[in-house]
Amino acid sequence: MKKIAKFIPPQPLKTAVLFLVFNRLDTTKQVFDSIRKAKPPRLYIAADGPRETKEGESQKAQEVREYILSNIDWECEIKTLFREQNLGCKMAVSGAIDWFFENEEMGIILEDDCLPSQSFFWFCEELLEKYKNDMRVGMISGFNYGYKNKDLTYDYFFSKYGFIWGWASWKRAWKHYDITMENHIEAKKIDLYENYFNANKKQQIANFESVFNNSMNTWDYQWSYARLINNSYSIVPSKNLIENIGFGDDATHTFGNNPYEKLQKVEYNNINLNHPSYIIQMSDFYTIFEKKNNLFNKVIRRILK
Repeated sequence: MKKIAKFIPPQPLKTAVLFLVFNRLDTTKQVFDSIRKAKPPRLYIAADGPRETKEGESQKAQEVREYILSNIDWECEIKTLFREQNLGCKMAVSGAIDWFFENEEMGIILEDDCLPSQSFFWFCEELLEKYKNDMRVGMISGFNYGYKNKDLTYDYFFSKYGFIWGWASWKRAWKHYDITMENHIEAKKIDLYENYFNANKKQQIANFESVFNNSMNTWDYQWSYARLINNSYSIVPSKNLIENIGFGDDATHTFGNNPYEKLQKVEYNNINLNHPSYIIQMSDFYTIFEKKNNLFNKVIRRILK
């Protein structure tokens, strides 16, 4: 697979896309423009309702919905899940993904601040098809935080960690998602987490504990948990295919400065992906990932906010 200046799709996209939006028209426009260029045959649009405590948010949310619907200029099947009441990140996002996989066997998920390269769509499509019956693989990520390995000759590798800044998965994998993390206590008792995390174990376990106790309003740790207890791996591209454009004061979670600001997305000619011969994991990838996501860095970003 060679890096090229402009990506040329090998064939029309066949895969459905779920677009998760809320109240940020500026980032929504950019991500939607990438979706429009890819022309998915089925587009699912999910939007949480505005918060009553946020002045002017109702208008912002409506502008986002109207913009998308008025700019779909290719032939596709359109499905919408527009909430009238605000459910919050935890229930709105997980509910939207539930809805998506009630209708699709596999698909691509993009949030309104995850700007993909065009090759991301076909990268996901090829791997969704290749691994659709391989229960060892739970998701496909489009984001690589800049990890490089001179010995890596394949176009992707496998990891126990996965990134939700532009990703894809299957109904058969999402069915294991449990928003309540029902078996969390048992997992702690048998030291499952201790054997899973390489570093920052206390922080990682504390994150799971916060979600389990409903003191953190999010949906993504539950997805990590589902893959963990099912020993499911994620696919990570050898080159980054996603740019997060959502960092800022109006963000829900990506507050402060973007630690990946200098990391650009790339385009691939992915007609012939160079597939690994085995389920190859990069141990040094884990070490670097955990350093980048340690508690100190998160506290610094919160202080800067």
